Amino acid sequence: MKKLAEIKVIIEKSADQYSAYADNVEGVYGGGNSVNETKKSILEAIELLKKYNSEENIPAILKDEYRVIYQMDVPSVLNYYKGIFTLSALERLTGINQKQLQHYASGLRNPRQKQSQKIEEAFHKLGNELLSIEL
Repeated sequence: MKKLAEIKVIIEKSADQYSAYADNVEGVYGGGNSVNETKKSILEAIELLKKYNSEENIPAILKDEYRVIYQMDVPSVLNYYKGIFTLSALERLTGINQKQLQHYASGLRNPRQKQSQKIEEAFHKLGNELLSIEL
């Protein structure tokens, strides 16, 4: 099976909205009031870039099949999932206490690399567990 090219999109939370850009494709930017709006904006930006540029001005990665990978910072992830997971649930998933998670979500403190990795691994583990469930 052919491995698809990946467009790496960085999503960041600012004081009043989310912004995003493609790390490996020049000219792809987006934004919105939520992560979902921002993702939609990025996908629209990619389509507009393909639609309104001549063939030679379209980045090679967009001329074949690709998939979009989203990278978010810790505050963005925690705020995005705030409506789904309580701090108590996140504590159980990650092993990081609620107060510390709140500091990370608010941007009051930045997690060390090890803590960021712990959060990412907890989300991936949960995702894999959910994918293995059949109803």
